[in-house]
Amino acid sequence: MRCRLSRFPLTKAVPLTISRGTTGTVEHLVLELEHDGCTGLGETGGFDTGHRAYSSEALAAELEAILPALEGLEPEPFQAFEPLLQALSPPARCAVDLALHDWWGQRLGQPLWRLWGLDQAAISPTSVTLGLGSEAAVLERLERWWGQLPARRIKLKLGSPEGLDHDRALVGAVAQALERRHQTHGVACELQVDANGGWSLEQALPMLGWLDAQGVVLVEQPLAPLEDPEADCAAFAALELDCPIALVADESCWNLADLVRLAPYVDGVNIKLLKSGGLAEALLMARAAQRLGLGVMLGCYSDSALLNGAAAQLLPLVRWPDLDSHLNLVDDPFTGPVLEGDRLWPAASPGLGVIRARP
Repeated sequence: MRCRLSRFPLTKAVPLTISRGTTGTVEHLVLELEHDGCTGLGETGGFDTGHRAYSSEALAAELEAILPALEGLEPEPFQAFEPLLQALSPPARCAVDLALHDWWGQRLGQPLWRLWGLDQAAISPTSVTLGLGSEAAVLERLERWWGQLPARRIKLKLGSPEGLDHDRALVGAVAQALERRHQTHGVACELQVDANGGWSLEQALPMLGWLDAQGVVLVEQPLAPLEDPEADCAAFAALELDCPIALVADESCWNLADLVRLAPYVDGVNIKLLKSGGLAEALLMARAAQRLGLGVMLGCYSDSALLNGAAAQLLPLVRWPDLDSHLNLVDDPFTGPVLEGDRLWPAASPGLGVIRARP
C-alpha cells in the first residue's frame, strides 16, 4: 500500500461549551491508504473525556511511526492487521480501521451498511446539540438549529460550573421552547440531557426525578468516568435504581468489554468511533447491545463528515443517533452522509461513501 497522513483544521460555526470547557477549532488527521486503484480514507483527532486525553499531535506521531509497517502490507485480509492495530491507542487505531473499511467497500463496490446487511428503513432522526451558556444563548442556538433542519430530538448539555440552579433553568427554558414549537407547528420534540460527568452523586440523585418531571427522556453520563472499572460500575449502580429515565453511559464506555460490564446498570451506551478504535469494534458493540437489550446512541466529537460518514454506516442499529458535529462546521473538507429532514442517511456510494469536498 501507499500511505499518506495529513492534517486539516475544523472550525465550528458555533463553538460548543460542555462541563469540561469550550471548543471552537480543532486539528484533525486524515490517513489515506492506496492500493490497486482504490484509496481508503480514515479520520482521527484529539479529544478529552476527563479521565483520558489524546492530542492530535501525539496521534500524528503514533501513526507516522507505523506508516512503514502499513506500506509493507496489503489491505486484505483484515486479520493480518490485528497485531498492528492492537498496539495503537483507540483514536489512532480508528484512522487505520476506517481507511481499511473504506478501501474494502470500494473494492467490492458497495457501501458498508449494505455489505453488513443493514436496513436503512430502521434509521431514526438525529439529535442536535445545545451547549452550555446563558438561557438566551441556548435558546438562540436552538432557533439556529431549527433554521437548518426540523430537529425533533434536542440534546442539552448540563453539568454547568454555575451549579444545578443554572442546569435547571436551562432545562426549563428549553422545555418551554419545545412545548411552544409543539403548539405552533404540531411537532412533538424529545429532550435529552448530557451532563458530561459534571455532577456528583449527591447532585445527580435529586436531578433524575426532577428531569423526568420536566419530560426529559434520557440522561447521559451524569457522573465523572472512573479509571477503576469496579468503581465506575458502582457509580452507575448507585443511580440505576432511582433513575426513572433512560441512563446512558458515554465517557465510561469505550469498547465491548466496557459495554458488557456496564450492561446491568445502564439502559444504553454511546458509541463513538474515536473511543472504540473504529468500525470493527463499534459494530460488535452495537450488535452486542441489541442482544443485551441496551439502546445504542451513536455520537461524535468535533468530527468532519468523514468520521460521521463512517459512523453513519451503523445507523440502522442505533436508537439515538447523535451525529451533528459536521453540520456545525464552516470548513469541512469532506461530504458524506445525506441529511433529509432530521434524518441522516449513509451515502449509497461504495465504502464509507465520503469524498473530498470541492474547493
